[in-house]
Amino acid sequence: MADFKARKASNSKLPPEVNRILFVRNLPFKITAEELYTIFGKYGAVYQIRLGDKDKDTKGTAFVIYEDIYDAKAAVDHLSGFNVGGRYLVVLYYQPAKFQKRAQAEEKQQELEELRRQVKAKKARIAANR
Repeated sequence: MADFKARKASNSKLPPEVNRILFVRNLPFKITAEELYTIFGKYGAVYQIRLGDKDKDTKGTAFVIYEDIYDAKAAVDHLSGFNVGGRYLVVLYYQPAKFQKRAQAEEKQQELEELRRQVKAKKARIAANR
């Protein structure tokens, strides 16, 4: 408990983006959750780790959730740029608004591509009827 109070006093003004949920990119594709627990567990109690799918766009990424915000801050401070399996980690605070914007942009891009396909097909039918 004294350790928590000392950390809170030294970090009393945390930036607003600091969060106990971290987003980790550029992970080696063959890393396991146990290895991540070993790496991230050095900075505090890890509540949960979620690895990205091996066959999708989320390959090489993970979410690491700490029980304490100060442990998450320590992990970001020490592990950003840390070399794991020949790759340098990118450790960021999870910001839901940015992830939602990215997902919405991808949806709009797919919708736009579908509309372009429909217009192209319609133009081809019109040209064939002439």
